[in-house]
Amino acid sequence: MKVLTLFGTRPEMIKLAPVIREMESRPAAFRAVSVASGQHDSLLHPFALQFGVRIDYDLRVMEPEQTPNVVCSRVLAGLDPVLAQEAPDAVLVQGDTTTALAGALAAFHRRIPVGHVEAGLRSGDPSSPYPEEMNRRLVTRLATWHFAATPENRATLLGEGVSESCIVVTGNPVVDALQEVLRRPDAGPEATQVLERTEGLRRLVLTTHRRESFGEPMSQNLRVLRRFVERHADLALIFPVHPNPAVVKAAQAVLAGHPRIHLIEPLPYGPFIRLLSQAWLIVSDSGGVQEEAPTLGKPLLVLRENTERPEAVASGVARLVGGRPERLAEELEEALADGSWASRAGQVENPFGRGDAAPRIADALVRLFGVGDAPGRAVSA
Repeated sequence: MKVLTLFGTRPEMIKLAPVIREMESRPAAFRAVSVASGQHDSLLHPFALQFGVRIDYDLRVMEPEQTPNVVCSRVLAGLDPVLAQEAPDAVLVQGDTTTALAGALAAFHRRIPVGHVEAGLRSGDPSSPYPEEMNRRLVTRLATWHFAATPENRATLLGEGVSESCIVVTGNPVVDALQEVLRRPDAGPEATQVLERTEGLRRLVLTTHRRESFGEPMSQNLRVLRRFVERHADLALIFPVHPNPAVVKAAQAVLAGHPRIHLIEPLPYGPFIRLLSQAWLIVSDSGGVQEEAPTLGKPLLVLRENTERPEAVASGVARLVGGRPERLAEELEEALADGSWASRAGQVENPFGRGDAAPRIADALVRLFGVGDAPGRAVSA
């Protein structure tokens, strides 16, 4: 069975790398072809090297300040001849990026079955996260097989009319990737340096980069965080700044110049996870961090009004602070209180799986496509 796996961003690479390697470890059942769209050009290739993923084709769609429409059109145009040449039996896409949507559509146009990893996530609001919420809904309509991370995701798909026989609950492969990274001792020079500079302080790690956060909402949140650090001398804020110019501008305007606020370059995945593992509290608008925080047992404040990962909130690890800076300020102060919810995050069972999603996805492909025998693992459908 020839499976073409498409990815374009750092989160896609992180989550698909364990699946690709699992397929490559089963040469009797799979021939794996890996395609990078280049949606995150400079961020993507170091992760491919780190996770040992061979890139067979690079579509190189990245252009400065391009719109989602341009990305979609360039992925469609670049991927189509690859599909014609390789003629894969299936195409795997992950999540809700423009690359995933374009890949699913390109495969559908060529009548190639599509497997959707991390299927069934929904925020309920088409405009948040934007454009990801609509992307994932459209991929569901195009996909043949749906690899859902949680039973809740499966229930969502069933409620939308997806056939039960096409849904497999696998857990999320980000847990596989994260557990692998934690087994590696090297934190990298960037993370090591900032950890040494903040030794003895409570570390508050921030990530924010979503399109709907740009402008005044981001600036308001950053002002709240700066005031919080200024009020508490035992705190340090560490912000790996996303390279998007809108994020860089806001970070420099609001956060620069404070001795306990550290604006650093984006980190490779291993050092980033090492940094998160040493955090007292995480503040983020990232979907991936909502999965990583429960795996690490770290409390998380989500800079969004809703989430497609309610399991993190239901488990008690995460809290939504929405678009209201006063809510963020309240939750930050509450997290400092003795016996707060934040102090109990390490006791929560991870709702996103046990770290065996990649073999479960490979088993499901074997079973669904009928190309051989799976090695006996239970597959929940």
